[in-house]
Amino acid sequence: MKKLLIILHDLGAGGAEKMMTRLAGALVDAGNDVTLLMLTGGGVNAAHLDPRVKKVELHSPRSVRAVPALARFLRRNRFDAQLAALTHVNVVAIAAAALSGTLARLHVSERNAFSHDKHVNPAFMVRIAYLLAPLLYRLIPNPVICVSRGVALDLVETTIARHQDVTTADNPVLDNDFREKTPARPSHQWLREKSGPVVVAVGRLAPQKGFDTLIRAFAALPDSRVRLIIFGEGALKSRLVDLACTLGVADRVDLPGYTTDPLAEVAAADCFVLSSRFEGSPNALVEALSTGTPVVATRCPHGPQDILIGGLVAPLVDVDDPPALAQAIALQLATPRHFQRHLRLQAAARFMNAKAVQSYLDALLGSPSP
Repeated sequence: MKKLLIILHDLGAGGAEKMMTRLAGALVDAGNDVTLLMLTGGGVNAAHLDPRVKKVELHSPRSVRAVPALARFLRRNRFDAQLAALTHVNVVAIAAAALSGTLARLHVSERNAFSHDKHVNPAFMVRIAYLLAPLLYRLIPNPVICVSRGVALDLVETTIARHQDVTTADNPVLDNDFREKTPARPSHQWLREKSGPVVVAVGRLAPQKGFDTLIRAFAALPDSRVRLIIFGEGALKSRLVDLACTLGVADRVDLPGYTTDPLAEVAAADCFVLSSRFEGSPNALVEALSTGTPVVATRCPHGPQDILIGGLVAPLVDVDDPPALAQAIALQLATPRHFQRHLRLQAAARFMNAKAVQSYLDALLGSPSP
């Protein structure tokens, strides 16, 4: 049994938080002693954390101020491997590991396209973290674990990181028995009582997700019976609602907020759309594939092309191209639902817990640090 530590900011609603929550439980299933440490604490994903995972909250008011407390924790508790996630947390973890003498056991992970993600959060300390991170990634003894080959390549091509400074491990998105599970009943009325086709999207209401492009594409669909539901929270909600009003489709577009069971909603939909401008490895796309529901995705950096095997599994369209996106959605809605369903399930199977956990264990423990 190995003693493993996962370091996060908190367990909020983001994809990285959700995946680290799943990874912690899957690592326990694989026979390890796992602790999940939050620099601050709380978040909606705390409710989904496996009770066998030990939870530690430092309650720091800001991530950067958690360095001394994290260093003390690492000094008192010796782990076989330590894994940090998200760039600003990585920088904090590197500082704390250096102070505690545990840098040889620290691994950090990048969850998104670094060259795009560094522009998202304007906070001063986050900007500083993105400036420092590539230099630190060259200096630490273990390679950065990236969620996809595209994320790894982006880090190498756009920063001073080298090929030997990166490695990859897939996200643990799905339970090992996902094929045998029956989805729960959806909560949204449009999916419970259908009067026509329903298109669904899931994600933060932020520029990265391209939901403005999706609404424009939806407005161009020829079938006026089609409805669109975008599940998620974020600062752009009012703008997206206004856009739907401007385009005359407000009565057929709903933004109901966060959903606790996206699989149930997507499984009942007629098409799932990923309209992102950039990603790391889009978990929502994998979850959608696992339900068998037809999908459409943008050819954004990075992830969709790899997951959908260059368009073999499902259509890929250019980023910010509403007419092309509308055409792809219309084609999926006109195609029998069972067409290529086996390909969608097969593509999703790569991201089962058991496979993902092994790739993480190989990265964390496969080549022990000195």
